[in-house]
Amino acid sequence: MPSDVAPGDSGNHGRARSPTARFETERFLNAETDNQSMTRVCLLGTDDVALRQTLRSHETARDALWTYDLTEPYRNAVEVETMSLGATITLLNDLNWYLVRYVADTLVSEPSVSETEWLSRELATEIRDGRVDPDESDRYLKVYGMLEPDDSDGDETAGAVTSARRLVEPMYVTRTDDSIPAYDLRDVTDTVVVRVTESEFSG
Repeated sequence: MPSDVAPGDSGNHGRARSPTARFETERFLNAETDNQSMTRVCLLGTDDVALRQTLRSHETARDALWTYDLTEPYRNAVEVETMSLGATITLLNDLNWYLVRYVADTLVSEPSVSETEWLSRELATEIRDGRVDPDESDRYLKVYGMLEPDDSDGDETAGAVTSARRLVEPMYVTRTDDSIPAYDLRDVTDTVVVRVTESEFSG
């Protein structure tokens, strides 16, 4: 656990001609012609904090997020859009001190990798750094169940906005022949699929 706010990875931004730089360049060129292809990051708060209010109560987190429009796609979650996968990883590094303490999971949506599935922070970083081919990133999955606002089962989150959909316990599965096993931990209205690394899946 870090002893202070993480400094981010701003010192690495100028190192071009790498797999990271190629990925970011291609991503930027694609974004110029498709304004729907923004990278998104979603932070899922722990059960004992109201995440949005907690982040805003800390000056460093507030400063890191002040240029972004914060939305709440799920209960006790914070989502922002960024210009690229690299910008997303940098933002997460800047917020790392708070992620360790107040965030249960971090999801990254990179449309150039998948239009419908999220990436774990670790997998997103490996793709950004060129260590994982995006086309080979879809085998190991963490699947969250999703409940609509009126699907109450008595499980309350501190400071939660009850009008938001809620993600419930994830199930780890592997994709086989392009199919994903059905979520069977409880009755849910939908699912959210997150691609993870092999080490996250095994750990």
